[in-house]
Amino acid sequence: MSGVSKRFGGAIALDDVHLDLMPGEVHALMGENGAGKSTLMKILSGVYSPDSGNLELDGVPVTVSNPRDALSKGIAIIHQELNTVPEMTVAENLALGNEPGRGGILNRRRMNQDAKDKLSRIGADIPVDLPLGRLSVGMQQMVEIARAVAENAKILVLDEPTASLSQAESDRLFGLVEEMRDQGMALVYISHRMEEVWKLADRITVLRDGRWVSTTERNEVTPEDIVNRMVGRDVESLYINENRVPGDVVLSVRGLSDGAGIGPVDLDIRSGEVVGLVGLVGAGRTEIARMIFGADSKTSGSITLNGKAITVNSPGDAIKHRIGLLPESRKEQALFPEMSIRDNTAMSTFGKFSSVGVINRPAVRKSVLKDVEALRVRSTSIEQTVGGLSGGNQQKVILARCLMLDPELLILDEPTRGVDIGAKQEIYRIINDLVVQGVAVLVISSDLPEALGISDRIIAVRSGKLVKEFNRDEATENEVMLYATGVATDDSAESRLLKEN
Repeated sequence: MSGVSKRFGGAIALDDVHLDLMPGEVHALMGENGAGKSTLMKILSGVYSPDSGNLELDGVPVTVSNPRDALSKGIAIIHQELNTVPEMTVAENLALGNEPGRGGILNRRRMNQDAKDKLSRIGADIPVDLPLGRLSVGMQQMVEIARAVAENAKILVLDEPTASLSQAESDRLFGLVEEMRDQGMALVYISHRMEEVWKLADRITVLRDGRWVSTTERNEVTPEDIVNRMVGRDVESLYINENRVPGDVVLSVRGLSDGAGIGPVDLDIRSGEVVGLVGLVGAGRTEIARMIFGADSKTSGSITLNGKAITVNSPGDAIKHRIGLLPESRKEQALFPEMSIRDNTAMSTFGKFSSVGVINRPAVRKSVLKDVEALRVRSTSIEQTVGGLSGGNQQKVILARCLMLDPELLILDEPTRGVDIGAKQEIYRIINDLVVQGVAVLVISSDLPEALGISDRIIAVRSGKLVKEFNRDEATENEVMLYATGVATDDSAESRLLKEN
């Protein structure tokens, strides 16, 4: 790809970008959210047409007019948001658009056998007659990769492939990536996780603000070099945690339980502090947060806010009490992708701006603009649809929605998932600013350095219970994980050894 440029209205998405891929390599494509990575890949895969620039495949100029045309030329892309039909079976998804049969009658036996053959090519043992939606995200991703391999793809683009995978699923994916590279495929690997890039990549291309910055061999640069090129400045301290002095207890939870393995939970969070919940996938961290917010039902327990008992049986109740939630999955649980930034931001607070059923639109616009500008949301205007924003900017819109509540308590579930290094630092700045203003913040993060870096207290969660609390100064990654995995308990020999040392 050479000299590729693309505009959307007055906004420049790509400006004279070039990228070359070689067979048998993993080529990492890196940059902040909004740098142009996804736009470049959508041009490669035929979703967009470039305004200018050239594409050559095996030295021959080509035009990729649509995704089906891309597949016919051996170009496949696995999007972060999987393009599958969850209600259909694995076999039906693998055959979609190319179903075997005659006279309009589907040959289901052949379709199932073809699916087994396709999955066997990537070493995936997945029942082909199960509805795809019943599989884990990792297995669904394997089905998409099997489809791409079956189409004899020469180029495979993986966009944030491990964002929703467990460690075991990620390890299986890494092995598969290495196998495909050894077989001569060219792979584009888009990820914000530097450790993955250093594990897999042969070369790294960095984009910034829609422009090409550099392409280098991975062994010729350091992670710090790449970060500096991505953001255009030195990132000296990623985590922002000013000296904060917690105030009075804002949230007090006692005996909270769902009667199905979560709880009982006792938890206090003070104004002006961040409390981090750390644990393995399935430990119950998200379930605890959702019960506090009223998104999941509780069978017992009490919630007190600023010393007063409150009833929270629904998210609406939580919002009335100025409790905000940034959920784990922004796409499924927070965003209205076809609606504007303005309406997404004001969604929880329209009542404040309405009288006798009529919304005061100018007042909404003024308030939204204030918060969106404070969070530095990159967009053409607040009328832009939120679905067209980068992941980091979508995350900021949800934060802006929370800010419009003037929150007493803010619950952030994986606040930087799928977000680049620059946007991460901005989100950490936002969290710190809120805490300095006296907001109480509960953070759930699977990124252990992040949790330790931004929290004042860290609590290990295991099997739906809070098992150990650490002050910021005493917490280490090793010690927290010993408790989160159950290797150490307060009564164990490991625990006593930790205390002695």
